[in-house]
Amino acid sequence: MQYFFFLLIFLVLYSYVLYAVMLFVIVSILNLFRKKDVDFNNHFLPEVTLVIPAYNERDIIDDKMKNNFELNYPKEKLNIIWITDGSDDGSDIYLKEKYQNYNSPKVEVYHQPERKGKSAAINRVMNFVKTEIVIFCDANTFLNKDSILNIVRHFQNPNVGCVAGEKRVLSSNNTAGEGESIYWKYESWIKKLNSDFNTCIGAVGELIAFRKSLFEPLPEDTILDDFVISMEMAHRGYKVVYEPNAYAEEAPSENEAEELKRKIRIAAGAFQCIFRYFHWLNFFRHPLLSFQYFSHKISRWIIVPFSLPIIFILNIYLFLQYPENVIFQYLLFIQLVFYFIVIIQHFANLSSKIFRIPYYVLMMNIAMYLGFYRYLKGQQLSVWEKVKRKKV
Repeated sequence: MQYFFFLLIFLVLYSYVLYAVMLFVIVSILNLFRKKDVDFNNHFLPEVTLVIPAYNERDIIDDKMKNNFELNYPKEKLNIIWITDGSDDGSDIYLKEKYQNYNSPKVEVYHQPERKGKSAAINRVMNFVKTEIVIFCDANTFLNKDSILNIVRHFQNPNVGCVAGEKRVLSSNNTAGEGESIYWKYESWIKKLNSDFNTCIGAVGELIAFRKSLFEPLPEDTILDDFVISMEMAHRGYKVVYEPNAYAEEAPSENEAEELKRKIRIAAGAFQCIFRYFHWLNFFRHPLLSFQYFSHKISRWIIVPFSLPIIFILNIYLFLQYPENVIFQYLLFIQLVFYFIVIIQHFANLSSKIFRIPYYVLMMNIAMYLGFYRYLKGQQLSVWEKVKRKKV
């Protein structure tokens, strides 16, 4: 039982810390033998299509279009497509009346009243994309000016099938906002390490680019469309590159309840990926990819949520069985402090990172339980679930 106890602790530490540290060491060694500069042709400026799926985003359209027009990319080579399936706030009419006459960049709007969800919308809009490089971003995110330039350069390499941009959550003075912001800084660091080691594990819908010729239609009930697109391309042998200098900024969730709702949806999508795309764990076909996928995702989706309550219960048992063992005393004390901090934060909503980070970590793991239940019950729909965002 003691061996099992320490094994679970090791797996939790591996998921959150040791895997990242191991990647950092390996990548640092590899970089000693790699060319320092990658030769990119600065004149490589292919025609691209920026696709913006939007559900009832009328209030953000002008700000988003202003951001699009400010992108540092030849306007004659930039196509913009809005797809507003299911929207009933008049956003499709507004877009057509105000922006569809633009030719530089060219703006198109596609709308259907039926709301089938984002994956169905992606499948539909790909029929209208005429360029090889297609870039998806959310309506409520804003791209840095050189984002497209920094994305397309990677497609000079024929082995690159997908480029994952960076998601940046603006800091905010609430638990959900600060927790989400810190989490994505940490997550971005690991994504960059994964990319430098072999391939990035998963892209986010806030900013993802890929070759149209490699796209395969998604099952319409797909929840994590961005993750599936990038992982399927990686499984087929194409590299997914992480580009931190192409980033999408968005406001954080308005509060903890909204963030939990978002996390539960992601958790349900995670279990859908585990059971539907079991071949991603085929270590015989792609050993490095499967190793990364297991270490970066599976361990957090399954092992950590499973381990945390068992570690706590076993620690109490071992402490009672071996009261003279100081290791069990210290470990139990650390866990009690951790959960005490979470309880205080839940009721007091303090502003200190010491309280907010543990609260956010535990909330992510609780979301995995709730997401698993929702997945088993078939209650998680693939349609857009708008999360209220805090104004910052």
